[in-house]
Amino acid sequence: MNRLHPRNWTIRGRLTALYASLFFVAGAILLTLTYILVWQILNRAQPQAPSAEAIRLALTRFGILRDGGGDEEFGQLVASLQAAQDQQRQDILTSLLAQGAVTLVGVGLAAAALGWLLARRALQPVHKITETAKRIAASDASRGLQERITHSGPRDEVTELAQTFNTMLERLDRSFDGQHRFIANASHEMRTPLAVKRALIEITVTRPGTSKDAVQLGESLLEINARHERLIDGLLTLADSENELAERTPVDLADVTEHVVEQLARSAADAGLDVRTATLPPAPVLGDAVMLERLTQNLVENAIRHNVPDGWISVRTGSENGWSTVTVSNSGPVVRPYEVEVLFQPFRRLDRERTAGERGFGLGLSIARAISRTHQGELVAVPRQDGGLDVTLRLPRALAPSGRPAQP
Repeated sequence: MNRLHPRNWTIRGRLTALYASLFFVAGAILLTLTYILVWQILNRAQPQAPSAEAIRLALTRFGILRDGGGDEEFGQLVASLQAAQDQQRQDILTSLLAQGAVTLVGVGLAAAALGWLLARRALQPVHKITETAKRIAASDASRGLQERITHSGPRDEVTELAQTFNTMLERLDRSFDGQHRFIANASHEMRTPLAVKRALIEITVTRPGTSKDAVQLGESLLEINARHERLIDGLLTLADSENELAERTPVDLADVTEHVVEQLARSAADAGLDVRTATLPPAPVLGDAVMLERLTQNLVENAIRHNVPDGWISVRTGSENGWSTVTVSNSGPVVRPYEVEVLFQPFRRLDRERTAGERGFGLGLSIARAISRTHQGELVAVPRQDGGLDVTLRLPRALAPSGRPAQP
């Protein structure tokens, strides 16, 4: 019943109701005026009643009234004629009213249908703006904000809305672009002093005669410097991963995943984790091999870092329904469903400490999601009931050299 309330109608439904209501009101007024005019015309066209003696003679001549008929019979005949005349007038007015009402309803329904079509045509530019806004909202910010609304109609309210929307998109695009440039430039500028600082510390700690305390201090400074370098590298990767790919090459996610697991096997062993990998089926995609390797590396590192002692990691690949997938699962503390999206935000971590491995900067999953979106894919994390996450990467599956989809 709430859907039938006018406040819940669409704009198209409201416009149609407005058109139909105006038509019915105008038609009812026209029908009323026509009824009054016909009533006046019938009254004016009614002939003037002759005298009683003339009526008597005429009725006698046509044999309707017997010669010398009484006044009672004459009065009945006159009354009958008057009643027939009044009935004729009433029938005309009643027929006019009934047929006019039926015609008004029929034409009103046709007008409502026409109003429905006209409302759709009038709202078509608004639907176009809505579809553009949905595409921008569903796409990555770095690429979606470059789209504009193309409206070539007259300079009306809809055109003004489209221009205002385009102006807003342009300002947002400039803002995001400036932010990305700032991150990239700042990261590049910070790399040089960090490299110089690392070189000076290494020279100091390796110089003959350096005291033991100075060597320990230098090693601590080198560790801090390396941590800052990883942060700068992560910021650069995050900024670069949100740009459009200039070139795409065939890449098998299974090969990339196997290589990453071999590289990080020692880190997992040092953390006391059991790495579970079976035979990795082929998962062909088109993209940047270096970025995809960084994506997979971030997923596995995140599974190692955010784990529990004597935990486990499972890595598997697959290919189905036009998608190539990589799934990284791990044990760990219980993650609540509403906390999952926080993990994909830069520099955001859960308040609870993970007990295995060292804490990162909160950029790993952010970079991974940015790279997946650059490759027209998606990255989804699902909490496990017994703790940990199932993180799945889905990318469009590439074609084999034969032109057919590669089979797992």
